[in-house]
Amino acid sequence: MRMLVLGAGLQGSACAYDLLQNPEVKEVRLADLHTDHLAPFLAPHSGKRLIFTPLDVRDKDAVLALMRQSNAAMSAIPYYFNYDLAAIAVQAGVHFADLGGNTEIVFKQKTLDAQAKKKNITIIPDCGLAPGMVNILAEHAINQLDTTESVRIFVGGLPQDPEPPLNYQIVYSLEGVLDYYTTLSWVLRGGKRTQVTALSEIEPVRFDGSVGKLEGFHTAGGLSTMAFRYEGKIPTMEYKTLRYPGHARIMEAIRELGLLDLTPVDVKGMKVVPRDLVVAAMGPRLTKPNAHDLVALRVVAEGKKKGKRKKVGYEMVDYYDEKADISAMERSTGYSLSITGQMQARGEIGKAGVFTPDEAIPAKKYIAELKKRGVVIKEMR
Repeated sequence: MRMLVLGAGLQGSACAYDLLQNPEVKEVRLADLHTDHLAPFLAPHSGKRLIFTPLDVRDKDAVLALMRQSNAAMSAIPYYFNYDLAAIAVQAGVHFADLGGNTEIVFKQKTLDAQAKKKNITIIPDCGLAPGMVNILAEHAINQLDTTESVRIFVGGLPQDPEPPLNYQIVYSLEGVLDYYTTLSWVLRGGKRTQVTALSEIEPVRFDGSVGKLEGFHTAGGLSTMAFRYEGKIPTMEYKTLRYPGHARIMEAIRELGLLDLTPVDVKGMKVVPRDLVVAAMGPRLTKPNAHDLVALRVVAEGKKKGKRKKVGYEMVDYYDEKADISAMERSTGYSLSITGQMQARGEIGKAGVFTPDEAIPAKKYIAELKKRGVVIKEMR
């Protein structure tokens, strides 16, 4: 297999690393606008199998040429490029997956379905942790019930050693985090799709061991298209982000004071976007290169099976990989993208077209692939 990874940031580098662990993958081309920095865990692989390639994804012809040399392409760059990249993949006739995160763009990608079917390829957006892994697990749980009454999803990337006041460290784009904290979240209530405010309806969530007590609150994007697919079919469905207790109230206050607004304000005669200032000021303080992270996840579906009440749940706590020097968030997100791309290239999806992971990824095989990498999904008892 010859694989193309777009974006050499944290998640793209982890995706490339995972691809290189499979001897069936003969070549991984890691493409990025900036080629002056290779992740330390990739350095030993640089050579014939790992080719670091300069690329501006806005250069359609250059992207098309690289895609035509590949069995599958995986995008780990900002979500707003993903529709155009998916369209180029259709033109190239190559499988494509991305980390997604924006449901409107996913629906736009779905308009490529007929073209993808003609090319006998799969386009799978939203293939990270959330959306991605959690949606596959939610679908797997739903499929084990005759009727489903509720689906609740909780997931968060957290520092192993939290530091006040936010008890948080950057595990992916801070801009992305702030988007989730300011965007309305789709949920199902009474079987009807509705939107709720981010950072709202805080509830305690406890995990065993050293993780302990966390808090869950609404954020956008995690359900992807599931709230649309299951409207009128499942009464309750929601996604909540996990943080250490107290985080949501602080961020809510920051938001309500206007510091996350995107409308410029006048500051001593200069126009300043409040959120840009927050990112510039908070970013360095929340970036902790030597700190280790964890990812905590829980998916619970409740309903009936053969007339009896039943609960199906999955849980995961994954930690920074000290040996490979790869964060838990990189493992959970980048590996998930890699697994999807490899399934596509091997023809294991089973149908052509545009699908979200919950619509197409075989859950048992996906869970088994994660386990091979030490990312263990446990069934809740």
